[in-house]
Amino acid sequence: MNESYFLASFVQSADALPRCPESIREVAFAGRSNAGKSSAINTITRQKKLARTSKTPGRTQLLNYFAVGDAGHFLVDLPGYGFAEVSKEKKKQWQAAMRQYLTAREPLVGVVLVMDIRRPLTDSDWQMIDLQQQGEAGLHVLLTKGDKLSRGARIQAVREVQSALAEAGVEATIQDFSSLKAEGVSDAHQILDAWLFDTGLAI
Repeated sequence: MNESYFLASFVQSADALPRCPESIREVAFAGRSNAGKSSAINTITRQKKLARTSKTPGRTQLLNYFAVGDAGHFLVDLPGYGFAEVSKEKKKQWQAAMRQYLTAREPLVGVVLVMDIRRPLTDSDWQMIDLQQQGEAGLHVLLTKGDKLSRGARIQAVREVQSALAEAGVEATIQDFSSLKAEGVSDAHQILDAWLFDTGLAI
């Protein structure tokens, strides 16, 4: 494991691309509201309160930047998506903002797409994948809440998502993950290391 992640610290929030900090490389975490995105970030960094978690869908409304390791390297917590309480206009604004970020943010090297392993690849997830595919950043799928399923069911879920992505022509690495049991952290670190610190991919 790379202990740099355990020293991650909040730097700033941004509501638009021009207000994002200067960056060398960054990896964004995206996910449907209540998929466990903030909890995954906290587990990966071993910090209980780094990313704000809430039972209220859509609490993360800004791009939240967390510094990792060398200056200019960041994890970015993106606004959650897919919650019904938001108006169509708000959803359009979110989609426009995410498209701009994912396609025009030059330091963005990877997107970690967080999905509940019990309900993966919803329509909203496919919309996010479509936006991610319009940019240059790589894709890693993190199937959270793995502790809710048996080992066999987890393996099957990973295979099914892998097959669906391949059928859609989407290149991605994929893993199961449990914030509750801190399982899958080493695999997640390897992906982040490859993107942020050029260590090469080994998962």
